[in-house]
Amino acid sequence: MASRLAQLRSKAAQASEFVSKHGCAYYKEVMEKNKQHVVQPPTVEKCQELSKQLFYTRLASLPGRYEAFWKELDSAKQLWKNRKDLKVEDLGIVTLFGVELYAWFCVGEIVGRGFTITGYKV
Repeated sequence: MASRLAQLRSKAAQASEFVSKHGCAYYKEVMEKNKQHVVQPPTVEKCQELSKQLFYTRLASLPGRYEAFWKELDSAKQLWKNRKDLKVEDLGIVTLFGVELYAWFCVGEIVGRGFTITGYKV
């Protein structure tokens, strides 16, 4: 256990050293690549204005999302009505999607409990 801790510390020190040497150059490179996305001047007021624009833009997109949801639901209902005409491939895709969804919920529960299976920490 102590050797693993020493290994972890050495790797953390190496990563810290790498970031301290190359972090500034990486930051400058990223900012240079994405300068078209930076609003000038970068003030608090401008950030608040952009935040409001984002909020109301997302709010304005709700009716379109609502319609898309109902269209998707209608197509799922049609699939269910014609389930006898489904191919094996379609059933396999639906089954895999269901298993994946269930697995994500299980993993989410485990993560939510602090990576314990039973909920009790040892």
